[in-house]
Amino acid sequence: MNDTIEQIQTKVQFLTADEAIGKIPEGSSIMVGGFGFPGMPRHLSRALVKREELRDLTLITNSLGSVSILNDLFEQNRIKKVVGSFFSTNKELVKANREGSVEIELLPQGTFTEAIRLGGAGIPAFFTPTAAGTDLARGKETRTYNGREHVLEQSLTADVAIIRAHKADKAGNLVYKKTAQNFNPAMATAAKLTIVEVDEIVEIGELDPDKIVTPFIFVDIVVKREEV
Repeated sequence: MNDTIEQIQTKVQFLTADEAIGKIPEGSSIMVGGFGFPGMPRHLSRALVKREELRDLTLITNSLGSVSILNDLFEQNRIKKVVGSFFSTNKELVKANREGSVEIELLPQGTFTEAIRLGGAGIPAFFTPTAAGTDLARGKETRTYNGREHVLEQSLTADVAIIRAHKADKAGNLVYKKTAQNFNPAMATAAKLTIVEVDEIVEIGELDPDKIVTPFIFVDIVVKREEV
């Protein structure tokens, strides 16, 4: 049994934020968890902003508000595209999109969530009635099912997911805290490299198995959040 635990522990790396962000190559697509501030990996986000050579990025995140840490990436001209549901409060980002310097792919929030979930499940596309008949469906394939028009949406995957959890054990299993869970578990499954920021790291066996939401198989790097 001890050999099995040791083998599990070697699958996940425990690094600093700077070391973890150092694994991300330029031009990456990056999923970032969080619904506003709840569930946002702010410690990792600061490290991402600090690494100035990282450019030509695609961000997949629910929103990119003008007060977000990640907005610094936009202000430093390091983002080529953002994919998400809520950008209207960031007037400069909207202006940049209209001027053609940043691409925005806007998805209804339910579609956004489902696209990530299905991306993690290996399903490349899906039909949904959401957005049918609106500008968001323009240029997309549609079909009628049960007398209702549906839009074909592409599932979402990424090179990297940067997420937030409450606790991790030394195998990499994750539990979340209330609504801070939001998009994080789905994003953990939909990226080639998953980096998670946690408040606490505990021994294997300390987490209640019934409360583990993300199993270690989806986690590559764990970073303990620093108090700031």
